[in-house]
Amino acid sequence: MERDFPLLPGQRGYQYAYELAYRLACDELTRLSDIEGQCQRSGAGCYLEGSKRVITLEYLNEPYQINLPDVEVSRPGDSKPVPLRDKLLILHYFIRAKGSPLSHRIITFKELAEGSNYFPAFYKRAIKPIIDSFGRQPRRLLGIARELGGLKSDYGDLAVTINAFSRVPITLVLWPGDNEFPPEGSILFDSSISDYLATEDITVLCQTIASRLIGSLEQIR
Repeated sequence: MERDFPLLPGQRGYQYAYELAYRLACDELTRLSDIEGQCQRSGAGCYLEGSKRVITLEYLNEPYQINLPDVEVSRPGDSKPVPLRDKLLILHYFIRAKGSPLSHRIITFKELAEGSNYFPAFYKRAIKPIIDSFGRQPRRLLGIARELGGLKSDYGDLAVTINAFSRVPITLVLWPGDNEFPPEGSILFDSSISDYLATEDITVLCQTIASRLIGSLEQIR
């Protein structure tokens, strides 16, 4: 199985955990009896291609597909392998989706299950990198987030909402600060997100979004 980033010695345990989680997710998907119903609950499409069933869905503004029964996650027309973290998030979203409508009740990470316990790591991995990269020039976030389908939202001094999946909006909020106070930021969710992703997956998803935004920023510097 491919590795999507170089590993340091201390990261090998994470890689093994991702690989194990991915195998478990593949097994769980093959055991699902109602694929069409799960497509409806997740907002995915589905069609037959010969002896294969193809599930189609969008992730971070790009089309992806899951081929069954062999559970291959790919980008249509792209021969490059999909990074393991992305494949795992896509499978977890599809398998977990309950079809709940958006509640339009906004929550913070600390309001998720075990969110208070995970928050220090979440802040370090997802929020702080965005503050460090965009806090002094928050308007740059708007333009770069458009690559992920981001749209301006009405929170904080500047906010952008990215539909990570069709039913998982993620809102990044920035306060630029001034001479007395440093920039600050937050990430907000619709309260229905727990019907689509576990708290640990939400952490990985937000870290992935931050990484992609910062990578795009570095390319134009």
